[in-house]
Amino acid sequence: MEGPLAMSIARAIYGLGWTMAMPLLRRHKRLSQGYEQRTLQEPLPEAGLWIQAASGGEAYLAAELLRALADEVPRFTALATTNTAQGLTILKQAAAELNGSEQGHRLSTAFCPFDKPGTMARALFQVRPKAVVLLESELWPGLLTSCRARGVPVVLVNGRMRPRSLAGYLAAQGFMRAMGPREALAISETDAMRLGLIFGRERVSVMPNMKFDRVRLGQEMPYARNPLATILRAGAPFVVLGSVRAEEESLVERTIADLLRARPGTIIGLFPRHMERITTWQERLTRMRIRWTTRGSMSGPASPGTVILWDAFGELDAAYHLARAAFVGGSLVPLGGQNFLEPLAAGVAPVIGPYWDNFAWVGTGLMDQGLVRVARTPEDVAGILVADLNKPRPRDLLRAHVEEYVSTRRGGAKFAAARIAKYLNTD
Repeated sequence: MEGPLAMSIARAIYGLGWTMAMPLLRRHKRLSQGYEQRTLQEPLPEAGLWIQAASGGEAYLAAELLRALADEVPRFTALATTNTAQGLTILKQAAAELNGSEQGHRLSTAFCPFDKPGTMARALFQVRPKAVVLLESELWPGLLTSCRARGVPVVLVNGRMRPRSLAGYLAAQGFMRAMGPREALAISETDAMRLGLIFGRERVSVMPNMKFDRVRLGQEMPYARNPLATILRAGAPFVVLGSVRAEEESLVERTIADLLRARPGTIIGLFPRHMERITTWQERLTRMRIRWTTRGSMSGPASPGTVILWDAFGELDAAYHLARAAFVGGSLVPLGGQNFLEPLAAGVAPVIGPYWDNFAWVGTGLMDQGLVRVARTPEDVAGILVADLNKPRPRDLLRAHVEEYVSTRRGGAKFAAARIAKYLNTD
């Protein structure tokens, strides 16, 4: 059954599911934060453009896109929403930058409303956007159907589609095509093909990946200007374990144990991908009898052999600039990996696990040049980190190689901004 009736029935069933889930969401540790905004008890501000960024990674892309839009559109108002506290922190930083300029742009930020169709319909009534931008693989039925009902164009930017996700969307192809975005800007021909199967190839085009725009090498951050200089001595044997996911914690435990066994004086900065895992890591390290502290409790330099549990947002880049070795998580189990370009931009060659399909768009050139090393096991990760500690690479030379690789791949934010500007330049 297809058509308007089927769409209405599906929308009603989807909304009922959200209604039944609301009591659980109210008590959920992460989703209860900002609950008043998520349920529109705090109304959203009116804005010409609404950008939704799921979490931290998408929030960085939203900030990049907004910078490019500032050059394309004389004056605009925008609302940027996110589902996580980390994402909101990043968006607020972008708002401070944009609102502090003299161009007359205005950016508001908020937690994204729950995707209950009725809630999203009210959200769109409050915001009254000329266009809505979704990032990467966000396809929220409540928001999409509400945009369709109000005639608000939706643009999917930096779009990607995993093979296993494609099968699910194809099972509801009729619904997805009816409520899908007006334009989908994919990061590769392969992603464009997959998105075209869902929405129709005529809606899909290929753009440069905006994540390359985020790789700004610039100048090395001097130690004296690094905000972490008060807790890490210059030249300390500091290793970053970045964006560690819950599913790989037991494996990372083994890496930590091997690393400290080989280099007992190593200082490890452990950055869980989700902040709520800090308590679990405290329990793990205590059980392992490994000295630990939290970033927020530090007032002086870390002692050798300490694991610093990073309970502060926004300091991973500064940590990479001080690290002599780094591992990027989400890659020891099949989770697709996390952004290994960030440590490269800071001048440190990272180690990753064997699962990095989310970053296949980067290509294998960085691996072929030895700028990114792929380890099969936690013990292999530890071995490479120890080797890097024993013989660090020249940061300037590494950054020069990375700049050469990245420079020809930038331009995604400008490309997307030009496509979005046509919806905003309508007055």
